[in-house]
Amino acid sequence: MGNPAAGCFVPGPDTTRDFRDALGQFATGVAVVTTTGADGPVGMTINSFASLSLDPPLVLWSPAKASARYPAFRDAGHFIIHILAQDQETVARGFARGPSPFARAAPELSANGCPVLAGCAARFDCSRWGNHDGGDHRIIIGRVDRAHRSGRDPLVFMNGCYGKFTA
Repeated sequence: MGNPAAGCFVPGPDTTRDFRDALGQFATGVAVVTTTGADGPVGMTINSFASLSLDPPLVLWSPAKASARYPAFRDAGHFIIHILAQDQETVARGFARGPSPFARAAPELSANGCPVLAGCAARFDCSRWGNHDGGDHRIIIGRVDRAHRSGRDPLVFMNGCYGKFTA
């Protein structure tokens, strides 16, 4: 099994925190995915976003099945991935847990009926391309129908903290 204190371990129920901490060594961008579900607009903060293909233009992300918001995304035909700008930590935290920020204000909707967040570094309007089992998560693949880039610097997440990239 190895010794977590020495840096080597086998991922499992007894080493869940060590595994999460090891994964936290990978700096990621921060995104909020939005869609419109049966009960209205829904959003979720993620860092599981990745590009998949340029031709066709595909991206993927992976919501946790245990999330209360999971069913809306599992069944969504369209969704938007918003790459947050470095001054949008409050937005990231607002969609991470608790009541949806959409409960406070009705969002603007895109042409495909999904909520749009303003001020993001980039945005990908997607149609569902695939939906696959991924253990305790779901792997959702979207075909990018439209992309937007603002030129703003992105928000970064590493070791449980938000920040910015400095070269």
